[in-house]
Amino acid sequence: MEEVLLKCAVVDDSSLQRLSIVKLIKDHPNLKLVAEYNNAIETKNGLLDTEVDLIFLDIEMPILSGFDLLDDLPNKPQIIFVTGKTKYAFKAFDYDAVDYLHKPISKERFLNAVSKSINLYRLKHEGAPPEDDNYIFVKSNLKNRKVFLNKLKYIEALGDYVKFVTEKDNFVVLATMKSFETQLPANKFLRIHKSYIVNLDKIERYNSRNIEIDKQQIPLSRHKKSNLIEALAANQ
Repeated sequence: MEEVLLKCAVVDDSSLQRLSIVKLIKDHPNLKLVAEYNNAIETKNGLLDTEVDLIFLDIEMPILSGFDLLDDLPNKPQIIFVTGKTKYAFKAFDYDAVDYLHKPISKERFLNAVSKSINLYRLKHEGAPPEDDNYIFVKSNLKNRKVFLNKLKYIEALGDYVKFVTEKDNFVVLATMKSFETQLPANKFLRIHKSYIVNLDKIERYNSRNIEIDKQQIPLSRHKKSNLIEALAANQ
């Protein structure tokens, strides 16, 4: 599958907020920063001769809001709203927003939103990929083993090893959780505990302490609960 590279613009009247988003964009292999703007009027003029695939857009700006900007754009790219207020969330999705990020932005939520944007781009330009095309290779017993992500329930850290639990079987590999966290799609997998990354589609129920996958209780870190709720809502 061809690698996606989305041309991005950041629109925010706060220079500090732009700087934080710019850093996240520059650290992402599928994003390329092509423009920064500090207000809607500057953005309208800039986009006349600058092609972008995705805009990280603040809502509350002087003179014209982010919504006003979108009303005036004849050709709208994908939009990820970035704002300090939650009250605009419902209105944001009237504009077919990819996602709605609340300041300050966590890296996990950023990656989740970008993953959705990449998937939408692929659907538009490449068509939906076959379900069986969604996999990673894992080195096990000196061989590369194909793991289909729709069959993967969760992975668990076991010291210097990582345990893969799939619908078919379980196996252990010599690796770190971090190495797989970057490979797994952020819109489908979430690290809910220092020792567990889970497939969001496999979660059957959860409470403040645990999630349940196929009757297996898996611990949920207290500070990860809000990330889980957001990820499950975005994954519906």
